[in-house]
Amino acid sequence: MVETSDEWITSRTGIRERRIAAKDEFTSDLATQAALRAIATGWITADKIDLIIVATITPDMPFPSTACLVQQKIGAHRAAAFDLEAACSGFIYALEIAQQFIMSRTYDTVLVIGAEKLSSIVDWEDRNTCVLFGDGAGAAVLQNRPNAHGLLTAVMGADGRKADLLFMPGGGSRCPATTESVASRLHYLRMEGKETFKNAVQAMQTAAAEALRRCEIDITRIKCIIPHQANRRIIDAVGERLGAKPEQLSSIFTSTATLRRHP
Repeated sequence: MVETSDEWITSRTGIRERRIAAKDEFTSDLATQAALRAIATGWITADKIDLIIVATITPDMPFPSTACLVQQKIGAHRAAAFDLEAACSGFIYALEIAQQFIMSRTYDTVLVIGAEKLSSIVDWEDRNTCVLFGDGAGAAVLQNRPNAHGLLTAVMGADGRKADLLFMPGGGSRCPATTESVASRLHYLRMEGKETFKNAVQAMQTAAAEALRRCEIDITRIKCIIPHQANRRIIDAVGERLGAKPEQLSSIFTSTATLRRHP
C-alpha cells in the first residue's frame, strides 16, 4: 500500500506487528469481546453491572454511544452507559471516573473498556501514520469492596495548545462529511510525528513522576510499568527518563512491521 519495509518500520518505531480488525468487525465488537472476558474473570454476571464506560475515539457511530451498544450485546440492561473521548489517555480517564462513582457510592460495579478501530481512520497512503496505529480493546471490572482503597492515585492532564499535533479534521460539526471533504482526505487522522513523539514522552514522564511523588515511593519499588500501546521508541524514552530498568517495562508490544489485513 505504501513504499515501506519491515526494516524501515522497526528501525524507526520498534513496531513489529499491528492487529487489524475485519471489515465487518467494529469497535463495539472488540469492546464486547474484552468486556465478556473481564466479566468472566471477575466472577460476576452482566446483570450486576451498574455502569459501562467506553473510552474510544473511533465509536461505531456518533450516537448512540458505543457503551450503549456494548450494554445491549452483553445483556447488562440495568447499567447506565456512556462513551469517553480522550484518545491515548482515555482508559486512564475512564478508570478514575469509575473509581469516583464507586467512592461516592453511586454505583458498586463499573465496567471500564478501552477500544479502538483506528484502522478505519488511518490514511493508508500515508506511511508516516499508517504503520503506527492498529485495532484492539481491553476491559476491567471495578467493584466496591469493604476496607479496600482502590486505585492509589491517577494523574490526568491535557494541553489544548497542542491540538494540531494529532487530529482528524473532518467528521465533526466544524467539517461535516461532504463530497469535497472526502476528496480532500479530511476524514483521516493527521499527525506531526516528531512533535507528537516529544510531547508524548514528556507528558508520560511527568505524569509518572507525579504519581510516584503522590504515593511517596521511588521507581525502584515498581515491579512493572505498563504503558499504553505507544511505539517502542516512546516507551524506551520514558523508561530512561524515569530511571527504570528494562525488566520493569512491560514486554507486551503489539505493533506492525508488515502491514496486512487480517481476514
